[in-house]
Amino acid sequence: MRRGIKKIPKYKKEEIIKWAKEAIDIEAKAALELKVRIGDEFVRAVELIVKSKGKVVSTGMGKAGIIAQKFSATLSSTGTPSIWLHPAEAVHGDLGRVSSEDVAVVFSYSGETDEIKALLPFLKKIGSEIIAICGERKSFLAQYADIFLNAEIEREACALGLAPTTSTTVMLVLSDSLAICLQRVKGFREKDFALFHPQGSLGRKLILKVSDVMRKGKRNPLVSEDKKVSEVLLLITQARAGAAVIVDKKQHLAGIFTDGDLRRHLGKTRDILSLKVEKVMTKNPIAVGDYMLAEEAMRILQQHRIDEVPVIDKKGKVVGLLDVQDLLKAGIV
Repeated sequence: MRRGIKKIPKYKKEEIIKWAKEAIDIEAKAALELKVRIGDEFVRAVELIVKSKGKVVSTGMGKAGIIAQKFSATLSSTGTPSIWLHPAEAVHGDLGRVSSEDVAVVFSYSGETDEIKALLPFLKKIGSEIIAICGERKSFLAQYADIFLNAEIEREACALGLAPTTSTTVMLVLSDSLAICLQRVKGFREKDFALFHPQGSLGRKLILKVSDVMRKGKRNPLVSEDKKVSEVLLLITQARAGAAVIVDKKQHLAGIFTDGDLRRHLGKTRDILSLKVEKVMTKNPIAVGDYMLAEEAMRILQQHRIDEVPVIDKKGKVVGLLDVQDLLKAGIV
């Protein structure tokens, strides 16, 4: 038997679909009703956080606390420093994380949760201003807060009307709206987002430069124009590369020698291995700058259907070799 349920009731497929749609309708309706409540109080909340010299301390108990955690994470990744504070742990030492310059955003639908009621006087004593995201205007939390954001709902989507479902959805939508407005007011841009998400795909695309992923040193065989093809092939093999960059005496780009060049000349040139590489290399090849974004370099490789490209610095000197496999390993796709 499953956790006290003596017998699983019979149901039809159509009933499951109907119940799911009903739950979506209830929560969507409640979320849309938030629009009429967005006004001066909401603007005050945005302005309070923007003007604050501290961080946002987000707190809540139970499922409201989970929404508070998500709000804090969203703020932190969109330009507003934030921490999540467990209300029960707060009064056992974690209040030391809070300062008078912080703004506390407190999530509680009823506004009467014991742990929240115990926490609020201490937040006030520290000097933090309080924003309540709450469904009861006359509650302890609403009366204690400096700003009240109304998260009232008509009913929960829960079949029993008990489990927080619609109420947490409304809290989520309301707090997401707050975070997005803060993001816009602060002028938070893609490059700022990437800075806080360096391991994400967007972060890699907006931060990684060619110099971060190119092959250099022993992995980048640079050879002079008078080297024999046999010598160049040995260097390519030792470097485990797919090409060698050919340079002049000033280390400026003269050409590139790839396995494609080798194949093209094998059938029509006798004893190719003894030839100087300048005779069979690709002259004036496409090159990329070490200062370019790796994503931009990837587009160049794709556009010209090539796998390797020499890398030059702003002075025109060869400083590396970029291979498509290195870009793929770095997550630039």
